[in-house]
Amino acid sequence: MKETMYYKKLEDKKVKCYLCPHNCTIADGKTGICGVRKNVDGILYSQNYNKISSIAMDPIEKKPLYHFFPGNIVLSVGTIGCNLNCSFCQNYSISKEYGEAEEITSKGLVSMASSQHDNLGIAYTYNEPSIWYEFVYETAKEAKCNGLKNILVTNGFISQEPLEALLPYIDAMNIDLKGYSNKYYREICGGEVEPVKRTIEIASRMCHVEITTLLVTGLNDNINDIGEMAKWISSIDKDIPLHFSRYFGSYKLYRDPTPIDTLYAARDEAKKYLNYVYIGNAYGIDNNTYCPNCKRLLAKRENEVSLEGINNGKCMYCGQDINIICD
Repeated sequence: MKETMYYKKLEDKKVKCYLCPHNCTIADGKTGICGVRKNVDGILYSQNYNKISSIAMDPIEKKPLYHFFPGNIVLSVGTIGCNLNCSFCQNYSISKEYGEAEEITSKGLVSMASSQHDNLGIAYTYNEPSIWYEFVYETAKEAKCNGLKNILVTNGFISQEPLEALLPYIDAMNIDLKGYSNKYYREICGGEVEPVKRTIEIASRMCHVEITTLLVTGLNDNINDIGEMAKWISSIDKDIPLHFSRYFGSYKLYRDPTPIDTLYAARDEAKKYLNYVYIGNAYGIDNNTYCPNCKRLLAKRENEVSLEGINNGKCMYCGQDINIICD
C-alpha cells in the first residue's frame, strides 16, 4: 500500500480524505466510500495503488472519444473500486466486488504502452480512475515524458485541488454526466451533480473533453432535462461532443433497455444547442461527424474510421473550425 495524497490526520487516529467531494472521515481500520483508501493506524493508504484488474488495447472510439485522434488505438487499464454507487453499474465486478488484480509499476506500465505498435497512449478507464489517484498521477507524468497521451474516462466526482494538479498531464477526458438533477445523483448514483459540472468546466479549459450520459429508462430521460443539460454544456462550449448511451439492465437496476426513439429524441433535442451529438451502445445508428455549418461529411465511422473532409482543423468545404484533434 502507498500513503495517499489529499488527507488530514484527526484525533483518535481518524483521518479525513479530501480526494473527492464525499470528504470521508475514516476511523482506524476502515475505508472510505470508495472502498480502496484505508486508514491504518492513523495513516491513509491507497490499497489499489499499483493494482490492475483489467487491461486491453481498445479503439479510441470505445472510450468513447470521437474527436480525439480518431481511428487510433490506446492501451486501456483499470483497477478496483469506485467513489459512486450507481445502481446500474456496468463494471460492478471490479468497482464493487473487487476481483483479482495484478501488480505493476508506473514505469512498467509506460514501458508496456510504449512497446505496443501504433499505440496512442494510456487510457485510465473501466472503473473510476480518480480513486487510483496516486498511481494515475505518477504514471501520467511518466507517460507524458515518453511522448504518450493520457486519457481519463471518469465520473468527474473529484475535488478541485487534485483535479487541477492532475490536469497538466492529461490530454483528453470523457466525463460521465449521469443526469442533470441532484435527486437522480443522490438516489441512483450516490453522489451530487454540481462537483461533476465543476469538473467539466475546469477540464474543458485544460484538455480535450467529451461527455457521456447513459439514458436510463424512466429515470433520467426526461426531454426537458436533456434540453437543459445540453444548453448548460453549450454555455461552456457548443463544440463539446455529447454521447447518449443506451442502457441495459445491470447490477441492481433492471429496467427495459432505452427505447431507440428515446435516444433519437434526446439527440434531436441536444442538437438544438450542441454541434456534435452521438448515440452509443446501439447498432445501426449514424454516428458520422458532419460539419455543423455546411452539413458535409467529415468523419465516417463504420468498420473503420476515415476522415474525409477535414484539413488543418477546418472543414475543407466551407472553412468552418472543427473540434477534431487529428494526427
